[in-house]
Amino acid sequence: MGKVPNIVTPPPGPKSKALVEKRNDLIPPGVYLVQPVTIAESKGAVMKDVDGNSYIDFTSGIGVTSLGHCADEIVETISEQASKIIHTCIHVVNYEPYLDLAQKLIEVTPGAFKKRAILLNSGSEAVENAIKVVRQSTGRPNILSFENSFHGRTYMALTLTGKWDPYKVGLGPFVPGVYFTPFPYAYRCPWGTDDPEECGKAAIHHIEKNIFKTQVDPSTVGAIITEPIQGEGGFIVPPDSFLPDLKGLCEEHGIQLIIDEIQTGYARTGKMWAIEHWGVEPDLMTIAKAIASGLPLSAVVARDELMKDIYPGSLGGTYGGNPIACAAALKVLEMIEREKIVDKAAALGVKLGKRLDEFYDKYEVIGEVRGKGPMLAMEMVKDRGSRKPNPEAASNVMKAALASGLLTLKAGLYNNCIRLHPPLTIEDELLEKGLDILEKALKKA
Repeated sequence: MGKVPNIVTPPPGPKSKALVEKRNDLIPPGVYLVQPVTIAESKGAVMKDVDGNSYIDFTSGIGVTSLGHCADEIVETISEQASKIIHTCIHVVNYEPYLDLAQKLIEVTPGAFKKRAILLNSGSEAVENAIKVVRQSTGRPNILSFENSFHGRTYMALTLTGKWDPYKVGLGPFVPGVYFTPFPYAYRCPWGTDDPEECGKAAIHHIEKNIFKTQVDPSTVGAIITEPIQGEGGFIVPPDSFLPDLKGLCEEHGIQLIIDEIQTGYARTGKMWAIEHWGVEPDLMTIAKAIASGLPLSAVVARDELMKDIYPGSLGGTYGGNPIACAAALKVLEMIEREKIVDKAAALGVKLGKRLDEFYDKYEVIGEVRGKGPMLAMEMVKDRGSRKPNPEAASNVMKAALASGLLTLKAGLYNNCIRLHPPLTIEDELLEKGLDILEKALKKA
């Protein structure tokens, strides 16, 4: 795509503006837009808009194109599979790509115990079906989720999401049987401590001594669902003891632990699965985003005893486990293994972390740098003493970065976090150029 980044007309250019105006006339505002540009083509870590501007991409379609945009092997695999089977529906006839991917996911997910898998279309569908599996297999209707979480936009997934604005505005009532408890967001600990481990212990204590005493009988709770690292919540990494303690709490009460790896999986944190950082084996895991390099696909992988007696016809969907998406997903797993993407992601995390730590030392507007591996974010504040959120600074950084040819994302309970989602295969030269642009934008914040 030639010189990168290359801004030939200040973004958004006239063609992008016209197409965004068309979008605004045709598409409801509920389908939000982060960057006001219209992309014409993409390759690797580069995106080119309709006005001829080229950008370094630090978004990966929200962590989806982790192997880069339009990777040659993925494109070839899609084309080859499309010439064989585009769609048949797994409920109508059987086909091998679905079985091969289910088998591979069972092999690569944590836990040496027997597992089964179901394939679906989206992260929200994976969450919905995980809850269905739990409720039907355990006979326990209630679910515990965490504040500041994000699990999707369909009604059960939305109900489980622990942030009101923008996801839930005007959409109640929600699905019954869901309860919330605070997540150990150590930078803003709900229990007023600056010690991360104390914050994590307090979160467990709150479930035991408050939620299970005043809100819901633990014997009726089928599952606790959590992201190992809160994604949309601002890349919140829990204290080291929290997830092992949460697993212990679940075992004590016969509760299933659902780990939502939709944003954190597929090497995004420097391990294949984020939960591996804590050595915890989930009872159920939801998977999506990077699973098929941009094709709509998701999965639930769960213990055999939870899946084996599910009532026939109560799970699935017309398009779930589409053959083309399954073929792409198998190629993604092959490439991750062959190209040692997990190791590369860990090394990328070191490079990113070093630069972000340098930014923290230079710019007081950054309250905290946090994350695991290359899944890193900066929380922007008015000042470090008060820790007052500064969403305006985050917006200003994004706008300045766009003007110089870098695409970024926000996140966080207060929309004040700049999160980094570069492709895990990004070239060093583009990575450094992108970080230089980001630093230039920070200076203006």
